[in-house]
Order: sequence, then C-alpha cells, then structure tokens
Amino acid sequence: MPKTIKEERLRWILPINNKEIKLVYAAKACPHSQRSLERWLSLFKKYGEAGMEPKSTRPKTNPKETPIRIKERVLELRKETRKCSLKLKWRLDKEGIQLHQNTIQKIIKKEGLTRKYRIRKLKYKYIKVPLGKGDLVEIDVKFVPKTVQNKRYYQFTAIDCASRWRYLKIYSDYSNFSSIKFLEELINAAPFKIRAVKTDNGSNFTNRYTGYLKSSDPFNPRLHCFDILCQEHNIVHYLIDPGKPAQNGTVERSHRTDQETFYDRNEFKTLKDLKDLKKKMQAWNDEYNNDEHCSLNGKTPNEMLALLSINEPTNVCG
Repeated sequence: MPKTIKEERLRWILPINNKEIKLVYAAKACPHSQRSLERWLSLFKKYGEAGMEPKSTRPKTNPKETPIRIKERVLELRKETRKCSLKLKWRLDKEGIQLHQNTIQKIIKKEGLTRKYRIRKLKYKYIKVPLGKGDLVEIDVKFVPKTVQNKRYYQFTAIDCASRWRYLKIYSDYSNFSSIKFLEELINAAPFKIRAVKTDNGSNFTNRYTGYLKSSDPFNPRLHCFDILCQEHNIVHYLIDPGKPAQNGTVERSHRTDQETFYDRNEFKTLKDLKDLKKKMQAWNDEYNNDEHCSLNGKTPNEMLALLSINEPTNVCG
C-alpha cells in the first residue's frame, strides 16, 4: 500500500501513462475524480515523478494583504528605532497609517527582526496604586559603560512613577556631594513638587547599613546628608529592601532603555570632554520624555504631565 501522497498518485497514473488502462476506465475504479487524474497525468508528462509531489493550495495573493510600501515603512521604523510593535503602531498612526499591532508583529517577525527569548517570559499581575505627579520619584545611579577620554562617568537618573517624566545628569563620581547636588538640581528642574523619593541602599544615599551601628546613639543616629536635604524640602525618603532592585523597577527599566537605545548606538571615542557627553545625554533625555510609552498607553511623559495637571484636584480655601 502507498505510504505517501506521491506513491498514491503514481499508483494510478503509471498504468494510464504506460497505456495499460484507459483513463476513463481508471476513473470508475479510482476514489479520486477524473479531473484529478487528468491533472496528475498532465503534471507527470511535464515534470515526471517530481510533478506528483503535493503542493500548497494556499493562494499566492490576498486582496486584503498589506501594501508593500507600508511593509517597507514598518521595517524602516523597526530598524531605525528598534521599538516594539505597539510603539510602532502609535508612530504609524501619527503618520496616517492604520495597522493592527498583530499585523506589525507578523511583519517584523517574518523578517527575523524580533528578539528571541531562551525561556518563556512569566507574566505577573501587579496591583497599581494610583499616583499623582511627584508623589513618588525613583532615583538611581548607572555607570556610563564607555569611557570618555579614558575617564569614567556616572549617570544619575530620576523618574516620576506617575508620568514617567525623567531627569538625567552626568557626574564624574557618585559621592555624597554628587547625590545632594543632583537632588537640588532635580527639585529646581522638576515641573512638579516632589513629595517622596525612593533609592537603593547605596552609601551615597543612606548610612543605614554603614553608620547607624557605629553611631554613639543607635536609637538616634546621625542622619545622612541626603536625608537631611530631604527633610529640609519636606520630602519623604524611602529605601528598597537590600538585594531587591525590582522594587526600584521603573528607574531600572529606564536604564535598560538607555543601554539599548543610547549607549549601544553611540560612539564616545570622538567626544572631546564631559561637556559633549552632557549635551548628547540632554538630547536623548528630551527624546525620551517625548516618546510614546507602553505603560502610558501611547502617551508621552510630557503629555501625561499635562493630563495629570488637568485632573489634579485644586485646594480651595474659603
């Protein structure tokens, strides 16, 4: 008995081709139609046994297929920005091109432009507490991965959890003085009042694990200079648990964006000094604050700030 479709077709076509039986008589005993036998016979005479291989019946064209120019535009944006399909959809909407997110995902996946994960990503359901602008600002320090004129620099980052508005500054060290200076500049630059900040347990932010036990009065230890500055401006200073960077996840995620979008795509060997690095970093931060974010449902941080300002309740004294 035939084991493949090709063997099954040859079983009926070969006797007809060798003129051992007429096609009309074979069609009466064959479970397939006479039209199929005629088509197979024609393919056999034209291509031989290779013509008996089954081929896909999928149509070669689709009237609803995405135009080639739109596909090219999707690929251009993907290669240029390396953004996900949802962000590409928002960018195309502004250009007047209406495409579904899944369609964009299929286009970039077919071209091999998607990231391949080794393990399956776990999805968690988080309970999001509604925050207003300035209610909680996460602060962290990132090592600039590339040296400028053989010098190491450090990026201080502050990001508002409600609007994702971000402020960056580059320093030559991450000492207590740099931390205080960054907080003072952040207070002056932020377009909102900062009510609370959250940092890790680095010695430039707190002395809880380095100075409290060494204090002469452990129940009333000497405060860190960063905490003193927070008290002067009525800012609550929260600390994450040791070894739990995910509790500072908003600023950590922005650091990953910095690495993939800014540091990996720029050359720092041609920069002359720290001034050039700060200028380039400022341009990147402006782009970040005017870029669509998935966590904001397609809005930019600056747009979210304006929206929160409209919805913010006003205190009326009477």
